[in-house]
Amino acid sequence: MTREIVLDTETTGIDPADGHRIVEIGCVEIDGLMPTGNTFHVYINPQRDVPTGAYEVHGLSAEFLSDFPVFDQHVDAFLEFIADAPLVIHNASFDMRFINAELANLGRPILPLNRAIDTLAMARKAYPGAQNSLDALCRRFGIDNASRTLHGALLDSELLTEVYLELKGGRQPGFGLDVLAPAAKKRTSDEQVQDQALENFVFPQRSFPAPEAETDRHRQFLKYVSDPIWNKYGVTSTAD
Repeated sequence: MTREIVLDTETTGIDPADGHRIVEIGCVEIDGLMPTGNTFHVYINPQRDVPTGAYEVHGLSAEFLSDFPVFDQHVDAFLEFIADAPLVIHNASFDMRFINAELANLGRPILPLNRAIDTLAMARKAYPGAQNSLDALCRRFGIDNASRTLHGALLDSELLTEVYLELKGGRQPGFGLDVLAPAAKKRTSDEQVQDQALENFVFPQRSFPAPEAETDRHRQFLKYVSDPIWNKYGVTSTAD
């Protein structure tokens, strides 16, 4: 089984080089393309203001975040949770840049970019020219995202988990179960007519009498059978 971590962050802006910081991290653990139920979620005090544009995206104000620990107090738990698993991220370069900036600020080793699986790149390859935002992919795959009125790291990770599973072929990729259950497929009107005709068709009775020589050999064999089972049910052998 392959353990993977679906991850999302919320930030104060778009570039850590301009002093922007992470304000929320959400992670969902999957193993063998199945959610395990294990999650990691923290709010982080960025120790700076939250610009209006960022607040309108995620709704996390500087006042609200000021009551939470700084990244340094979360980093060990975060690194323990992700361990060495691949990180599934939508637009991975954005989140990885922020995570590595926070790690570098603490003198911690940064995470290699090739550790990330970018679902945005996967979606662009699968659906070139289409809208491939998280909301657009939820609509494409019929995933309920009605509660996503604002961005939220854990909620977005949960939605991205479902999107990722669909991009990988659904919850049971590669099993080929559809070939074992053709009746589950939607039938066309012509196929339905054919099915009904077969259901109502009465096959003619056919008689295949055994040759007399075989019947005689069978009759002789029955003489050596003691208490045959058909006598218990009142059945008479046709050879009698």
